[in-house]
Amino acid sequence: MHDTTALLVELGSVILGLGIIGRFAGRIGLSPIPLYLLAGLAFGHGGLLPLGASEEFTAVGAEIGVILLLLLLGLEYSASELVTSLKTQYPSGAVDFVLNATPGAVAALLLGWGPVGAVALAGVTWISSSGVIAKVMADLGRLGNRETPVVLGVLVIEDLAMAVYLPLLTAMLAGVGLAGGSVALVIALGAVGLVLYVALRHGRLISRAVSSDNPEMLLLVVLGLTVLVAGVAQQLQVSAAVGAFLVGIALSGEVAEGARKLLTPLRDLFAAVFFVFFGLSTDPAAIPPVLLPAALLAVVSVVTKILTGWYAARRAGIGSPGRWRAGGTLVARGEFSIVIAGLAVATEPRIGPIATAYVLILVVLGPLTARWTQPAVTRIQSLVVGRRNRAPVPPADASGTPGTPEAPEAPEPSMPTHDDLTPEPAGPPAGPSGEPQR
Repeated sequence: MHDTTALLVELGSVILGLGIIGRFAGRIGLSPIPLYLLAGLAFGHGGLLPLGASEEFTAVGAEIGVILLLLLLGLEYSASELVTSLKTQYPSGAVDFVLNATPGAVAALLLGWGPVGAVALAGVTWISSSGVIAKVMADLGRLGNRETPVVLGVLVIEDLAMAVYLPLLTAMLAGVGLAGGSVALVIALGAVGLVLYVALRHGRLISRAVSSDNPEMLLLVVLGLTVLVAGVAQQLQVSAAVGAFLVGIALSGEVAEGARKLLTPLRDLFAAVFFVFFGLSTDPAAIPPVLLPAALLAVVSVVTKILTGWYAARRAGIGSPGRWRAGGTLVARGEFSIVIAGLAVATEPRIGPIATAYVLILVVLGPLTARWTQPAVTRIQSLVVGRRNRAPVPPADASGTPGTPEAPEAPEPSMPTHDDLTPEPAGPPAGPSGEPQR
C-alpha cells in the first residue's frame, strides 16, 4: 500500500510539474522539450530529488510517448506521398549518411574504440530524433510548411534505414558470424516490406475496417493496432517507432482525421513523459568528464545536419528561408541514439557517457536551432548587405581619378529654365520698323 501511495504521489507531482513547465514555456515562446529534459535530470539518479517508485511506470509511458509521436506524424501523410518522398529524397538520405555518420565513426576510431565502437557511434551521430522533431514542428506550427515534407522524407529514410542498421549492429556486438547477421537482416527487411506493401495496396481496406462513428471505439482500435504493430516490429528487430509510423501511413481519409483529433492530447502527455524519463535515466555526475569531446562532436553534428537539411530542401526547389529552417529542424538527436548506445554499452562501456552527453546537448539545442537558424541567417545576410551598401566611395586624387577607372566625362546638358518651358504670350504684330503695332 505504501508503494502504491508513493507511486501516486510521484506520478501526480511529475504530471503537475509538466503542466506548469509547459505553461511557462508557452509564455516565453519556447518549446518545452529542453525544460522537460532538465526536469528529468533534476529528479533522476544523482539529481536533486530522485524518484524511485514511479520509474518503471514512467519507462512504459515513455515508450508509449514515442509510439504516439510517430503515429501522429504518419497520420499527416498518405502512402502515396511517402513513396513520392522516398523517390525524390534518396540522394538526400545518402548525403545525410555521409555527412553525419562520418564524424561519429572518426571520433570512435580516434578514441581507440575499434570497428564495433565506430559503427555504434556513427549510428548515434547519424540518426535524428523523429520524436523530438515531430514535437518541435507541431509546437512551432510548421506541419503545413513547404519544407516539412522534405524534413519528413529525410526522417523516414533514416527510420527505415534502422531496419538494416540495427540487425547488423546487434550481430557485430554479439560476435555473430556472417550467416547469423544475414538471417536477422532478411527478417527485418521482410517485415518492413510487408508492412509497406499492406500500407500501399490495402490502406483503404484497413481504414474501412478501423473506421467507427463512435469516438471511443475508434480510439481503442487505432491505439491497440498501433501498439500491437509496434511490439511486433520491435520483436522482429525493426524499430517500434517505424512500425507506429507505418500504421499512421496506412490510415487515411476521415479515419486519419478522427484519430488525429482523439490522440493529440494523449501524444502530448506521453511525449512529455518520454523526455522526462530520458532525463531520469541519466546520471548527471557522468556528464562532466566527457562534456568537452561530446560538445565538440555536437558542434560538428549541428553543422552537418544543417547542411543536410539545406541540401535536401534545395533539391526540392524550396527558397532560402525554408532551406535553413529544414536544416535547423534536423539537428535534434534522441530516442534512436539512446537505443544504439544502450546496445553498444555492454561491449564498449565508454560509449554510454559520451553518447548521453551528446544527446543531452543536441536535444536541448535541437528545438533552439529549429526556431532560430533561419532568423539568425537572415539577420546575418541583411547585415552583410547593409555594410556593402554603406561602403564609402574612395576619394578622387589630384588627377580626378578615383580608385576605379572613371568613365570619360560627358558634356553637361543644359537644363531648361522655367522661362524656357513657358510659352510667350502672343503680342500685337510688329510694324515695318520693328515696333509693335498699336
